[in-house]
Amino acid sequence: MIGPCPIIFLSHMSIGKKSILIILIILTIDQLCKILIKTNMSIGQEIHVFGNWFILHFTENNGMAFGMDLPGESGKIFLSLFRILAVTGIAFYMRYLIRQKAHNGLVISVALILAGAAGNIFDSLFYGMIFDDSWGKVATLFPDGGGYSSFLHGRVVDMLYFPVIRGYWPDWFPFWGGQSLVFFRPVFNVADSSITIGVFIILFFQRRLFTEQKKPTGKEPVPDTAGKTETTVETKKTVS
Repeated sequence: MIGPCPIIFLSHMSIGKKSILIILIILTIDQLCKILIKTNMSIGQEIHVFGNWFILHFTENNGMAFGMDLPGESGKIFLSLFRILAVTGIAFYMRYLIRQKAHNGLVISVALILAGAAGNIFDSLFYGMIFDDSWGKVATLFPDGGGYSSFLHGRVVDMLYFPVIRGYWPDWFPFWGGQSLVFFRPVFNVADSSITIGVFIILFFQRRLFTEQKKPTGKEPVPDTAGKTETTVETKKTVS
């Protein structure tokens, strides 16, 4: 009886509560992974989890998902402020979808995107204040001398690296001919994965998510078609 209890519990939760639970779970996993990496590895250090296919590679970036970046001090501040506005907008959109009784899959997808965005924005807002630097050493959480930066200037922690294919581009290939080839090259984190999964679900199932209507429940009013049917029958008899 212990096994089915969580499933039964989730089945009785509203879509709003399920979405919040998903967001909290993803945020918890994302931050735990980042704190463990930050407090046990220095930048550039690697742990081979599954041969050369799955590697924990500690790196940090100032920018967006998968290590993309905007240069300069103003670029960092702009990204941090943009993240705050984006998370706020996504949260309001998710609330709107719940109130409009949108498809549960769409609500969950937006919750995944919101959780990922919030996970990375937490790094940008606070990591510079609560960690010291990781270059050449393992960082300390809440160091005595303060963090490596200030509010809004934290760096996002990345660690998931899947270089499944390694080799070289063919010499005849335009632009990259003869250069080294690594797929998948970007290093990312749990928050990035959550955003990517949410976006892919919306893209691949958009027709169903945006057009499928929910079936009426017992609480919803059922249109009274009996009177219309009788009227139609009487009209046909009169005409004949």
